Amino acid sequence: MSDQPLLPVYPENALIMAPLSGFTDLAYRRAAYRGGCRYAFTEMVDAASLAYANGNGEYLLKRGEEETFLAVQLVGADEELLKKASAKLNERDFSLLDFNLGCPVPKVVKKGAGAALGRNIAKALSCFAAIASESRFTLTAKMRILDELDPAPTLELCAGLVERGAKALTIHGRTREHFYTGQVSFDIIRAVREAFPDIPVIANGGVNSRESYDLIRRETGCSRVMLAQGIMGNPWLFSELSDNALPPTLEQWREMVHYHVSEMIALYGEVSAMRQARKIVHDYLKGRGFPASLRAEASTLASMSDLESLLARAETVSVSGTSRKISL
Repeated sequence: MSDQPLLPVYPENALIMAPLSGFTDLAYRRAAYRGGCRYAFTEMVDAASLAYANGNGEYLLKRGEEETFLAVQLVGADEELLKKASAKLNERDFSLLDFNLGCPVPKVVKKGAGAALGRNIAKALSCFAAIASESRFTLTAKMRILDELDPAPTLELCAGLVERGAKALTIHGRTREHFYTGQVSFDIIRAVREAFPDIPVIANGGVNSRESYDLIRRETGCSRVMLAQGIMGNPWLFSELSDNALPPTLEQWREMVHYHVSEMIALYGEVSAMRQARKIVHDYLKGRGFPASLRAEASTLASMSDLESLLARAETVSVSGTSRKISL
């Protein structure tokens, strides 16, 4: 749409935070920034809701002054609604606009969007072209592989997206049926990277540790990696991977949880924030050896006072060694 020069996408070795629906709001991103994140996304935004100004768009799209890079991701399968939504986004300030062709959750797939649209290649390309006709932003796309053994369908979709202006491609190495578990098909991601050497190809899927990060880079040849479920409750993963930082101490862990929830309260108010914070705090507790009683307590949080009581009790328990071990 625009003749203005577009911003570069991602540098070599970039670690990118995925757009996680129900999670990556401003509070989440601020916690991730403290953990070393530099390339972040808003939550996935539904094109119809944005076009008709329904839902919680203001919360989803709110950007912090300190966010030097923030991308937005659209999901939808109606060309006209995608055009309207893209025009609405033009009024805001984002680093790039990504199109979702990989979300596998039923409420998205049943509308023919996300991973379902990714399998309808002609329709997916028509939708991407609709966005390109209206958007002033650098455009990228995120998708799942279409076949675990044959790279041809995935390459066909990627080629069409690049022809229509995609400046980067993020490939989740699992099919829709596998959701977020199972083996990642590194060979298919590598085939995409080799087919499109002139644009960033970002590897995605199953990265939650140094070992899995080194593996996906080695097996796909991609230097750029997108982190998703691995950062849930573990924003320090960014600095652990990029700077070889140590896992957090107990005090650092407590401070981060308190900071994250405080930011949620500033964004939503205490009543709404604490309901949403229950799953957030549960993620921070997960995999660190805390007793089940603390995780149960997280499920009933109703105030900042409740959270402070939980964090105080966390100091008294013994933390066993795990992949997210807290250094005591």
